[in-house]
Amino acid sequence: MSALNLAQSLIRIKSISPNDAGCFEVIEPELASLGFKVEKIKELNSETLLAKFGNKGKIFCYLGHTDVVPSGPIEEWSSHPFEANVVNDELIGRGAADMKASVAAFIEALKNFLATCSEPNFQIWVMLASNEEGEPQDGKINTLIESLAANNEIIDYCLVGEASSTSIVGDVLRVGRRGSLSGNLKLIGKQGHVAYPTKVLSPILEVGPIISNLQEVSWDHGNEYFDPTSFQISNIDSGTGATNVVPGHLNMLFNFRFSPESSHESLKERFIQILEKSKCEFEIEWTLNAVPYLTKKTNLLNIIQSALKKINNTEAVIDNGGGTSDGRWVAPTGAEVIELGPCNKTIHQIDEKISIKDLELLTEIYHQILVETQIKLAN
Repeated sequence: MSALNLAQSLIRIKSISPNDAGCFEVIEPELASLGFKVEKIKELNSETLLAKFGNKGKIFCYLGHTDVVPSGPIEEWSSHPFEANVVNDELIGRGAADMKASVAAFIEALKNFLATCSEPNFQIWVMLASNEEGEPQDGKINTLIESLAANNEIIDYCLVGEASSTSIVGDVLRVGRRGSLSGNLKLIGKQGHVAYPTKVLSPILEVGPIISNLQEVSWDHGNEYFDPTSFQISNIDSGTGATNVVPGHLNMLFNFRFSPESSHESLKERFIQILEKSKCEFEIEWTLNAVPYLTKKTNLLNIIQSALKKINNTEAVIDNGGGTSDGRWVAPTGAEVIELGPCNKTIHQIDEKISIKDLELLTEIYHQILVETQIKLAN
């Protein structure tokens, strides 16, 4: 299949995290036909595909995922999110940019590369997760990475196909990511009748000053590689449904995206200090989703920049913003991890899309990266 055909086939599969839902069955024969040895590894409620080509030289790994976030209201889409229609030279569908088109582009690039270089001087891996977007309790690729490392199978270069680009494919690279710390706060007040304010303690009223204080905090100033730590609230839930009852508790979900200038321990401590000013008691469940990482080695960076200069006539800007990616599991092994993928303007949105032109450009860039890797490792 061409990159477009493969991307369409994948988008038509409703692979909501943590379910691959059959994407691997489409991808496996494509890789097997190129000579890859393909295996699928169970990860609690998810699955990982690992395909390997060659057994000598450095390991170059393309890291991606086949799972997607929910589509949201289907009636709000201009084209059905799981039909993968091409409208005005744009491929529309959930996962078009994040990141099924990227997976398809890399597989097409592999076909083109191996057609002219059947015995590269490096190993090529393709690692695809089915739960990059989902929750840790359903399984992440870290268990596989740890198992590989225990067998001394260490990835040297890791190209992550996340949607890093802003205006033009290849204009932005990510060589690191901030950490992610989530919390589930239960603010405990005292339930009672709204007409007796001295006999109740409203967690809704108490959370107002707490949010105000949290919003005013400067957690850190970041550094030359990372934006400052940021704090956001994603959900607040409280109330009994009655108009004359003050609720007894409030639940709030929140998240820190933190730079290396703050630790998750220091953020917890400062957060609790603010809560302790409230009259309410509280309980917090913390989840450390990721710690910050930064690729300081420049071998893979130089390879990618060289490829971009030949294809785009310019190098990319380094920007380590955005969310987390599965690169965070690979970086601690010592691998050089860099993210390069489609434009991220529509990811997770209604009418997520990638232009056919961008899909072709991404395929060309991925192919040139493989070519530049061959050249680099021959010297």
